[in-house]
Amino acid sequence: MSTTSDYAQQLNQHYADTHIIQRLREALIAEDLDPDHLTYEDIATLDQLHVGGRRASLQLADRLLWPAGLKVLDLGCGTGGSSRLLHQSYGAQVIGVDITSAFIEIARWFNRATGCASIDMRCEDACALSLESASVQRVWSQHTLMNIPQITQALSEIKRVLFPQGALILHEIVRGENLEPLTYPVPWARSPHTSHLLSLTELDQHLQQAGFTPYHQADISAQALAWRQKHSDREARGQTGLLTPELIFGADFLSMGANLMKNLAQDKVRIMELIYHAP
Repeated sequence: MSTTSDYAQQLNQHYADTHIIQRLREALIAEDLDPDHLTYEDIATLDQLHVGGRRASLQLADRLLWPAGLKVLDLGCGTGGSSRLLHQSYGAQVIGVDITSAFIEIARWFNRATGCASIDMRCEDACALSLESASVQRVWSQHTLMNIPQITQALSEIKRVLFPQGALILHEIVRGENLEPLTYPVPWARSPHTSHLLSLTELDQHLQQAGFTPYHQADISAQALAWRQKHSDREARGQTGLLTPELIFGADFLSMGANLMKNLAQDKVRIMELIYHAP
């Protein structure tokens, strides 16, 4: 099994290269945007990097009520899109955590540029969080667990930082019924060595063994496939402009999107909404 440092290095190499910040700034300027003064709409294609985009995030968030001021950990926050959404649309006090240092740098930049500088962004490992015990009421995580080899340790940390009966809200990719090898690269991995997908049954077992109780479960694979197909069609026609996830994922992005769509269509992977409550 990889050490934590090896694991962090693998993810940093997969998700971000040394020129990502410069590439983003140049693309924003080319679109006649001020990189230091942006709206949510300006960066919509760059900050919701999960399947389904902003609509999927809103759909998942609306499964629960959100009293103003809830303390939320956005685990695997990426460039911070959902952290900003939960803060702006639901009044949450958000801490965003990601192991990819460039993503945290981008998230802090986008937070400042969109007036969300109060969101706390931290470059940390999900298996070794700096948060105090029982310090957040909800943990929000999208397309993150399949990047974590030490799932038991990660769930233990999630349980530790959650309030008693706090909610773990997941938008997760799991293995489908078709057990043939996935087609790579995909957005979260370029090879099987860095993909840690679990089946829904396996993930549920890990969650319940950690003490979590299921509250909501929905298979949104068909919705996700339709969304991915729409975006693949636009990408193929060259109708996406300069601000696309390719700026984040690099030249492999088009093949990653196509392979994700293929894996979804062949039931090698599924997209799930999951909400569990801590003990």
